[in-house]
Amino acid sequence: MPDTGNGHRIRSIFKAGLALILALYLTGCTVFEIHLIPPPSPLKEKVLSGEGRTKVLLVEVSGVISNQRVSSVLSPREEEGMVARIREALDKAEKDNDVRAILLSINSPGGTVTSSDILYHEIKAFKEKNNVKVYAQVMDLAASGGYYVAQAADTIIAHPTSITGSIGVITLKMNLKGLMEKVGVDFEVVKSGDKKDFLSPFRPLTEEERKLFQAAIDDMHDRFVEVITRSRRHLTEAQVRKLADGRVFTARQALDAKLIDHVGYLDDTRKLIQKDLALRDFQLVTYYRAGEYKDNVYSLIKAPSINMVNFDLNFLPKSPEPQFLYLWIP
Repeated sequence: MPDTGNGHRIRSIFKAGLALILALYLTGCTVFEIHLIPPPSPLKEKVLSGEGRTKVLLVEVSGVISNQRVSSVLSPREEEGMVARIREALDKAEKDNDVRAILLSINSPGGTVTSSDILYHEIKAFKEKNNVKVYAQVMDLAASGGYYVAQAADTIIAHPTSITGSIGVITLKMNLKGLMEKVGVDFEVVKSGDKKDFLSPFRPLTEEERKLFQAAIDDMHDRFVEVITRSRRHLTEAQVRKLADGRVFTARQALDAKLIDHVGYLDDTRKLIQKDLALRDFQLVTYYRAGEYKDNVYSLIKAPSINMVNFDLNFLPKSPEPQFLYLWIP
């Protein structure tokens, strides 16, 4: 079929457009973006229960504590890390003068040392800057880094069937030397000092390196003990160290050891907050994104688990380097 004038003009305009886009891209002068995956929507407020002007913000600390972005084979979009998500919620709450308290709903076996410490710091700083109370409600589990984050709270309440504790540090170092020998692969290392490849996954630790490694673990453990001693003022450092051998505690055992303040359900925690703040009632609110289900307070609870659909476990290192963890690994 002979080409029409219209068809020729359309193709010419299309080619010119593509050429312009390519030129702008190559020179770094693009003036627009094309999002194949739309950006996440802003946080919205949801009232879970109660009435009145005063608000208590429910913040969920659920799953392994890490700021690594969470991906899934079922979704093209990566979810933001826990630290970033909670910081975003605190920033929104800071703009709302009606938020008088934070209720942390903790259901976590812990996570990386740094992410746990950042969360603790951010929540504590928010509390002090805005003169609000912070309450931590332990759900199924607040172990290791989960218990560390709870130290930012003024009061810690655990469900009667909760597990907490596991105060300590652990790290996982791979030793691939045997595997490399089996497949006939070796790594030749040129280094400026004999410890430059300290903790290399391709060889075992020397005795001197093991002592250095243990010293780093001990230093991070000391920080955990110091944070608890500052927060749980009725416990001495010696008492905390005695409890900080990695064991876990039931709610009743944790109460007897003074690691928590109360044993009770969310209704009991609500009554405690009302009494502390001298309120007849308050709105328990949370923040959510479009598409998330937040019908009531129990809609937020997720059991700490390994997601077998998501083959990347979202907290294990993507390479063989060791990570320092405030994490309960039974």
